[in-house]
Amino acid sequence: MNDTIQIVPVRGKKMLKAFIDFPIELYKDCDKWVPSFEDDEYKSLGPDNPSLAFCERELFLAYKNGKVVGRVAAILNRKANEKWQENSSRFGWFDVIEDFEVAKALIDAAVAWGKERGCTKIKGPLGFTDMDREGLLVEGFENESPFTVIYNYPYYPEFLEKLGFVKDVDWTQRYIDFSAEMPPMMQLASTVEQRYGLHIYRAKNLRQMARRGREMFHVLNDAFAPLYEYSKLSEEQIDGYVKQYVPVLNKDMVAFVVNDEDKLVAFTVTMPHISAGVRKAKGRIFPFGWLHILPLLNAKRNHVAEGLLIGVLPEYQAKGASLLMLKYLHENFVRLGITRMLMNPQLEENHKVQTLFGPYDPQPYQRRRSYVKEI
Repeated sequence: MNDTIQIVPVRGKKMLKAFIDFPIELYKDCDKWVPSFEDDEYKSLGPDNPSLAFCERELFLAYKNGKVVGRVAAILNRKANEKWQENSSRFGWFDVIEDFEVAKALIDAAVAWGKERGCTKIKGPLGFTDMDREGLLVEGFENESPFTVIYNYPYYPEFLEKLGFVKDVDWTQRYIDFSAEMPPMMQLASTVEQRYGLHIYRAKNLRQMARRGREMFHVLNDAFAPLYEYSKLSEEQIDGYVKQYVPVLNKDMVAFVVNDEDKLVAFTVTMPHISAGVRKAKGRIFPFGWLHILPLLNAKRNHVAEGLLIGVLPEYQAKGASLLMLKYLHENFVRLGITRMLMNPQLEENHKVQTLFGPYDPQPYQRRRSYVKEI
């Protein structure tokens, strides 16, 4: 039997489908892994991704004995390189069977692709932007991942380290519990409102949510600007994200803070924890996947929430805007019966966000890592 490993660039719809579908087979017996939504994957990996205005990418499939055994995306984000004054390529969408030689062949292909473009480092797992899944899971394999983040088998980091990759940054992921009694510091919310002219904006309909949603991504651009490998979202990208995500948000689980001039200065987005439903649906909403997901979107039946995004304009980060959001969410969570929130991955070195939830005594859940290697 020929055990030769072949690494083949993805060409055509059939191969793209194989690239997107591969993890479903790889993780079919893993009850902790959660697939990406299939439609989102086609939008991200297909030719119409607006990120391709400033990114290049190549997708590779690994074959062994005629069977797909791995995948990886090689990415060059020119905007990020310009901002961070570096010459790095990225790898993402990395999945592989437990075979080191296959992993090596895939990473070698991504490295060669980057070197052809003059890159001197490769980092990952990273996507085109911060809105893509990023960071290899290195701790918390026993926990079910939120549907927005990467889950991988424990041998992944072992393979990368054997290939000479080292830690670049870590994201910690924690959880907090809610009870009817609020932390004492929430009493300061009214002082924040009076002193700084801030208040919660309560959207009444989808049009208002979309308006604030657009502003939200502009706040994100400013708030995330100094953070690891961040590159500013374009107006075209923002358009896509608003259309894609805002219609499915629960207004009681999203907090907007505005100032006296009705300018959005802070936001946080949460939603019910739907990982189990997404896994049962295999990431496909249609034709019947929604039957698994829809019941979990009812916060009154699902007592766990996911914290997806939080952003505060730099000039308001020391003025208590986050306190107003936490108080608002706490009140709504208690009313909806939500008792726990799995927080989004937070950069280990971002001390502001690491201490933000201190009154709730956050507990560790998972840890993710971006690796780097000189090439």
